[in-house]
Amino acid sequence: MNLRNITADKLVALYQNRDLTASEVITSVYDDIERTDKEVHAFLSNCRERALEEARRMDTRIAAGEPLEPLAGVPVAIKDNMTIRDMTTTCGSRILENYVPPYTATAVERLRGAGAIVVGKTNCDEFAMGSSTENSGFFVTRNPHNLDRVPGGSSGGSAASVASGTSLIALGSDTGGSIRTPAAFCGVVGIKPTYGRVSRYGLVAFASSLDQIGPIAKSVRECAQALEVISGFDHFDSTSADTAVPEFVKNLDQPIKGIRIGIPKEYFVAGLDAEVRTKIEAGMRIYEDLGCELHEISLPHTEYAIATYYLIATAEASSNLARYDGVRYGLREAADSSLQEMYRRTRHHGFGQEVKRRILLGTYALSAGYYDAYYLKALKVRTLILRDFQKAFEQVDIILAPTSPTVAFKIGEKTGDPLSMYLSDIFTITQPLAGIPAISVPCGKNSENLPIGLQLMANHFQEGLLLGVAHHFEKAGGFVV
Repeated sequence: MNLRNITADKLVALYQNRDLTASEVITSVYDDIERTDKEVHAFLSNCRERALEEARRMDTRIAAGEPLEPLAGVPVAIKDNMTIRDMTTTCGSRILENYVPPYTATAVERLRGAGAIVVGKTNCDEFAMGSSTENSGFFVTRNPHNLDRVPGGSSGGSAASVASGTSLIALGSDTGGSIRTPAAFCGVVGIKPTYGRVSRYGLVAFASSLDQIGPIAKSVRECAQALEVISGFDHFDSTSADTAVPEFVKNLDQPIKGIRIGIPKEYFVAGLDAEVRTKIEAGMRIYEDLGCELHEISLPHTEYAIATYYLIATAEASSNLARYDGVRYGLREAADSSLQEMYRRTRHHGFGQEVKRRILLGTYALSAGYYDAYYLKALKVRTLILRDFQKAFEQVDIILAPTSPTVAFKIGEKTGDPLSMYLSDIFTITQPLAGIPAISVPCGKNSENLPIGLQLMANHFQEGLLLGVAHHFEKAGGFVV
């Protein structure tokens, strides 16, 4: 069966009505992966035997008339920077090529507890450092809409899996847009929750003050279902917020008439593709038709966001990645002369060019004599960016903007120009710096039939409002505007 034409709700209903078995669905998923993933390359690894065994147990429960969990038998894919016990976790890096963790990430455990069946681990930019999934240490993932284009990054494998129908829901991580950009480029929905809403336990760290796990799916409702399941306090994660989790799914249809939507002028500037602008403006008109009020707002420190993000993120990365030394786990290269030589050779062969670049940038920013000039100043500007959002949310309920200034670019187009690649994140890095939630939803396609993403942002822990506003856009036909 083709998962592109079905939702999680409908699949669970088919199980309950005995119209399908979980074994049939999971077998079909692996048939589809075998057929389509040779071109897309969404998956780094699969767990076929484990998934089929879970499906058989599910079928036994269905036959016995037992009540089903909300995501019972739903095939899900997991970005390969989240640990799953007894399954390889590489983070898209050669330095962890054969690493098998002894524990499972909390978000994955919660999905499984809701009945979901993990079908595999998806490709990503190495250690989630990239905007195109071209930085994987293994292979490039391609966009299912056009195989010559990137799927976005760093969660490109997860978004490509959902878009190609080889999973219904996928987990990604978002440090500077790594859920939302792939969602936009692949024409699916992706949400980055408030920092602390979802446990980071089991997520291999890139930048610890920015990283967040979130779901990718074809519909807002499926994202809401997954987010409701994976959210909540976790004593294994000291940054996890002890905040009640609302009923995201139940509240999707709350009326949005009168909702104040802010349009930040800094996000509609030179460099924004004309066709992207046109579609986003069409999306704004849909919200006006739904009774929302549009207001121009300003986020004045947006111009400093790229520099701020790439100082803070790289500084934290240089600290987090120091653990990969060839001693405790992962790759170890032989060296005859000294321990230092072993470190050097291991990291030289284990890390890719982009990871090395970011480690060097971060180490430089943290070094004596430069800490105050660079890293400390970036932290101060981060506070100013947060204040911009705080002031904006005193005037409006939601902020609307493009997810990306362009549609998916061609594979290889930006790999030789790191700054150009970094600038493609311009609309998705301020939200992690401020810790606020943001969602990307499809907003039609351009003249080349490539998806365009519309981004919505809300104040801290306002995911319920964010999902509801996105859901009404979907119901009003905004996805195909």
